[in-house]
Amino acid sequence: MRRFAFLLTTVLFLAAIPASGQGILPGSFAGWTGDLKPGVPDSATTSQQVAAQQEYGFISAEQGSFSRGYDSLQVTLYRMKDPSGAYGLYSYLRLPDMPRADMSDHSSISRERALVLNGNLVLDIRGTDLPRLSRDVNALVAVTAPKAEQGPLPTVSEHLPLKGFIERSDKYILGPLTLNQFFPVSNNDWLGFGTGAEAEVARYHVDGRELNLLLADFPTPQTAQKKLMELQRDYHVNSGPSGDTASPIFARRSITLLAIVSGARTQQEANKLLDQIQSGTEVTWNEPTFQFKEPAISTMIVGAIMGTGVICCFALISGIAFGGFRLVVKRFLPDRVFDRSSQMQVLQLGLASKPINSEDFYGIGKNKSE
Repeated sequence: MRRFAFLLTTVLFLAAIPASGQGILPGSFAGWTGDLKPGVPDSATTSQQVAAQQEYGFISAEQGSFSRGYDSLQVTLYRMKDPSGAYGLYSYLRLPDMPRADMSDHSSISRERALVLNGNLVLDIRGTDLPRLSRDVNALVAVTAPKAEQGPLPTVSEHLPLKGFIERSDKYILGPLTLNQFFPVSNNDWLGFGTGAEAEVARYHVDGRELNLLLADFPTPQTAQKKLMELQRDYHVNSGPSGDTASPIFARRSITLLAIVSGARTQQEANKLLDQIQSGTEVTWNEPTFQFKEPAISTMIVGAIMGTGVICCFALISGIAFGGFRLVVKRFLPDRVFDRSSQMQVLQLGLASKPINSEDFYGIGKNKSE
């Protein structure tokens, strides 16, 4: 029995290895041939990037060198725990000189580099004159897309103000080490990622100055309010310059959102960003509606009279028709359809002294006497 259990465990373990280690990058695509390698070379990453990858939920990476004629591509594929982590890594790797591309909903490209987000996968493609090879890049994205795990993406960036926003400066943050790279306040988890917080940082031009905005979303309004009180206590937020921080920090809470601005000299300058941030729930109703209008009293009275008249006319016509039909039947078929004295009985109450004769009701006795 023990031997059987050991063999079963070994088989299941060996069966799980190919599933987890199965490569996603193809050996060839669209005429390109590749040389695949597991992992990422040490020269391609820095210690800061490694820390960011771990906070975003890094699982594995693959690298491939593809060539076709004189063209070559260096491709690195990152597989993350979920699409939110992949979106964070995509925003982390994206550079300001990489405008939006049409390879997916979230993709960017420059002359020598392209980034593509697809579910929990991030493709980092390097080469020469990549816009000319955009069709081939799309082919590579299409090959890897079926192996991506789809899911919802973060929505914190939807609350970022638009006025003064510096293009492609926004970064999605899920950990303190990555946050300290773009919004340095402290090396510890001062924002509260351990309690379920997620954040977005971005840069803005305000009155000729560059301000940093940190927008953090918390699970509940109570958690956000508690964090704001902690920041006011520990970092003198909204209280002007202090010896603990190089520059003043200003913050404001809006339901579950906590907006923090650094780089502003005064509260009024920070408010130009903080006043643009709103958090709330919009309720819409898409079902067709109608408006009911009560008719005038004169219209209601006339309608009631006309309706009553129609009912009375119908009753009169129906009564005349039924009576005429009965008279005609009795005329041509006497004592056969209606008033069949031989087959019908009349209940007698005996309230009078005269006996009741059923023939008196149909006029039969009178005809016999005549």
